[in-house]
Amino acid sequence: MKHIFVLLLLFTSSGIYAQQNIDDLLAAGVNDAKRYSKDYLAPATEGLVYGINNGWFNHGKGQKQFGFEIGLVANTSFINSDKKSFEMRVSDYENIRFPDNSPSKIVATALGNNDPDMVVILTYDDPIFGNQETEITLPTGLGSSDINIIPTAFLQVGFSPFKGTQLKARYFPKIEVDDVKTGLYGIGLQQEFTTWLPKAELFPVAISGLIAFTHLDGSYDFTDEGIVQGQNQQIQTKVNTMLYELIASTKFKVLNVYGALGYVSGKSETDLLGTYVVSDGILFSESITNPFSIEEKVTGMRTTLGAHLKLGVFAINADYTFAEFNSATLGLQLSF
Repeated sequence: MKHIFVLLLLFTSSGIYAQQNIDDLLAAGVNDAKRYSKDYLAPATEGLVYGINNGWFNHGKGQKQFGFEIGLVANTSFINSDKKSFEMRVSDYENIRFPDNSPSKIVATALGNNDPDMVVILTYDDPIFGNQETEITLPTGLGSSDINIIPTAFLQVGFSPFKGTQLKARYFPKIEVDDVKTGLYGIGLQQEFTTWLPKAELFPVAISGLIAFTHLDGSYDFTDEGIVQGQNQQIQTKVNTMLYELIASTKFKVLNVYGALGYVSGKSETDLLGTYVVSDGILFSESITNPFSIEEKVTGMRTTLGAHLKLGVFAINADYTFAEFNSATLGLQLSF
């Protein structure tokens, strides 16, 4: 389970496969393994898309011309109970059933936990003995480690080429921890519309719009983990998201409050790559190369409420976002 937590800390949950019976799932057939993996990973992907889009703004008012802002953003997305499980229907699978022949059961997603363990029976075709059956225990998830959040963090900078216009960029360097490599970058544009008004300084509220793109990619190489025989075994994940936001805030010198209404859209692609030798021991083995790719699309509305405190060149902001995954964000900035 350590790789699950490492990957979520580094913004991707795809490495969940590496600890969880991938050999047996592939024995049921690529289609069954892909179907199960899609349902199992979908909530984690959704939480990831929402999480990496937080913290893009801390105020509705634009900076002065040629102003710089350097900040550190930390975010926590909270996992709802309905994201921890899904209904696994036997009718959706070709070679998987429950021992008691139930038509369906509620099983854990990558964010949940099977307690007690959930067992299924796989049917596979042996070239000598024909149809054979074997029992496996389904993967559990983060819930088994009492983890109920998805954390993210990144460095963010802003520059204002014009008054009220701020170009933004965020970055998390691609680093490696326990054979996991993950990195993130993003660009954004925030424009204060109220600067276009005559005598804008007399208008009591700053209103701005934001558009931002974020890209995340990660990989997990588990060839040498001894999980299943083969070569170049790894998970690769790519996530691309867009955020559109309308922001309003007060315009006081020290303490301000802000609110925003936004729309998130994202697409992820998770590839299981490499060669996998599925075997029943001695008599039968089958080599499978690059078994499958899973795509997920996520869209949704969000509402943010927050406060911004400025103390000279330093500032701090905190906000809470209401969305499919609620989240809390804390930011520290240096402006000059």
